[in-house]
Amino acid sequence: MIDSGSSKLADHIFRPQSIALVGASDNKNSPAGRPLALLRESGFEGRIYPVNPKRTQVQGERTWKSLESLPEVPEHVYLLGSAHTVLDTIAYCIEAVVPVVTILASGLSATSTNGITLEQKLGAMVLDSRTRILGTSSLGVVSFGNGCRLTANAACSGEFPLGGDLVVSHSGSIVGALVTRARSRGAGFAGLVSVGTELDLTMAQICTATLDDPSVLGYVLFLEHLRDAPALRQFAAEAARRNKSVVAFKLGRTDEAATLSLTHTGAMGGDDQIADAFLKDSGILRVHYLDALPEVCMLARTLSQKRQGHKLRTAIVTTTGGGAAMLVDELALRKVPVSTLPDDTAAALRTAGIDYHGGPILDLTLAGTRADIMSKALDTLVSSGYFDLVLIVLGSSAHSRPIESVEPIIEITHRTTCAVAVLVMPHAPVALALLVDAGVPAFNTPEVCADALHTFTSKRERVGYTPIGLKTAEMTGTVLDDFGINRPPEVFIDLYAEAFSALPFDYPVVAKLSGVELAHKTDVGGVALGVTSVEDLLSVMSKWRADKRFKGKSFRVQVQPMVRDVVAEVLVGYLLDKEVGPVVTLSAGGVFAELSDRRSVRMAPVDEGEAMSMINELPLSRILDGYRGKGPGDKQELARSISAFSRLAEFARVVEAEINPLMVLPIGQGVSAVDVLFREAVPQYRRAG
Repeated sequence: MIDSGSSKLADHIFRPQSIALVGASDNKNSPAGRPLALLRESGFEGRIYPVNPKRTQVQGERTWKSLESLPEVPEHVYLLGSAHTVLDTIAYCIEAVVPVVTILASGLSATSTNGITLEQKLGAMVLDSRTRILGTSSLGVVSFGNGCRLTANAACSGEFPLGGDLVVSHSGSIVGALVTRARSRGAGFAGLVSVGTELDLTMAQICTATLDDPSVLGYVLFLEHLRDAPALRQFAAEAARRNKSVVAFKLGRTDEAATLSLTHTGAMGGDDQIADAFLKDSGILRVHYLDALPEVCMLARTLSQKRQGHKLRTAIVTTTGGGAAMLVDELALRKVPVSTLPDDTAAALRTAGIDYHGGPILDLTLAGTRADIMSKALDTLVSSGYFDLVLIVLGSSAHSRPIESVEPIIEITHRTTCAVAVLVMPHAPVALALLVDAGVPAFNTPEVCADALHTFTSKRERVGYTPIGLKTAEMTGTVLDDFGINRPPEVFIDLYAEAFSALPFDYPVVAKLSGVELAHKTDVGGVALGVTSVEDLLSVMSKWRADKRFKGKSFRVQVQPMVRDVVAEVLVGYLLDKEVGPVVTLSAGGVFAELSDRRSVRMAPVDEGEAMSMINELPLSRILDGYRGKGPGDKQELARSISAFSRLAEFARVVEAEINPLMVLPIGQGVSAVDVLFREAVPQYRRAG
């Protein structure tokens, strides 16, 4: 596949001068007939060539027997026929240098043997050509600005507001759900793309091609997977440089990798927490409600100039006490902070004749229904210079007096750089439409509003790092020495030895079976704690030799001194995820690692500051701070060790690794890595750059 240039590619996809519809049907309501009907309905001004060798007309228009019979080489071909015609059609398109072919053809299912074979052949055909493929299984593309509704999606019929965000989706049907939901609230988009199976053109490539399009102000992504993660990250970085927001809805996790993993960390393969870490690390705002997507895009544009160096400062003004309380509850569930008003702002409100009784809400339940009171309150808040966002919760007046309710809100947005958003509690379609039309993000449920705000408070900035250059080639326990992670001394004894040299450390000790076939020793009784003497150790070894499960195995016995004064046991893991790349994890460790469903996940590597954030977001942080009379643990050394271990990202061949347990000792005494596991392989992912 030869790229003809991003801007030209965008023109071919969204602004073609000529379109051929191969397999066009006379039935306007069928997938093969709908693209022609929608192009005509939307007033597309380019040339349209319906191609159908079996008919002389479709939908009252002349048809052409083949692409070869057309008076010109079309700029964009939409292939709507059956699978048996696809290869011949693509062969002609490559020969004629058709810039873009979108494929929606029956019989190309990625789950059938024939479909997979056909896709492989198609991929090989276009590999070195100048023809780009959108699909297969693509419901097409829509550009609302020029009437190019080249789609089989029935939801794209009718009038739509023109917006500034481009929707790009792995699912074709979800595009229709999103655009119609937005339209019901008066919101619109710049365009829509259904990428299908991404045989050739990927979501990241299509988005990248539109980065310099002035009509595209931001992006909405519906993600079913992250197979093109490195390119998606690079696109998001380029979008950020152009001050264009990227908002995503990502479907949940898959479990296929869990049964193949060596470590507890490896069982996270495909986990939704990994996807979440990747999106945050890439600066992509993630929402969990479809209805939040248009508003988050609007809010992202107004918050893009938010001051750096502090968390999002939000003031809540309400004309409905109950509605505001519901919102605060939803925000608290997501750990989204709400700011109390500074003393000088409270004083300014009193001077304006507005009472503020403290707490996270400025309650104007009765007086706030008057436009002049709301104007004074909003003026005071936005002019304080303290807040990044002022969120207004409107009550029943939004339904009974919609214009009067929203006028002071719309007016204040025209003369402030502070972001303003609204939650409309009653069913008030007129108020919602007025706000959206004025470019004010307007939500209609507390859940969706809270989800939207959470995307901004959970966003992370990517921090660079300096490679340390490991000296050791073999991935064994000695790698911890290279990372500067403390571990107890150890000796290895052959399981079948009848005697051994004196240990270089005192009893009591811990004895563990060691071998490549033993990942989780405790599960098979391969760990003995508190061994107090040589005789005890020989007895433990004798018991293991007699165990039928260990017969014929080349096991050794790993002996370490018991670690004392432990404040907490944690698990630090590393995984080269097959989609997004290297991640580092932190959770409770020891024998309870599999029982804990709370863990912190980040893209690797992380610096010590981010590692400390990982610690502080888990319940174990309370233990490390000192719990029920127990002294605090060495959190700073734990953070340093997490950061160091995350630099396994420098080694592409390491696909899984974990320290379990990593013993956290009292402040000033550091940590002790009792057990470490590594797995190497040739990974599918290679770290970009």
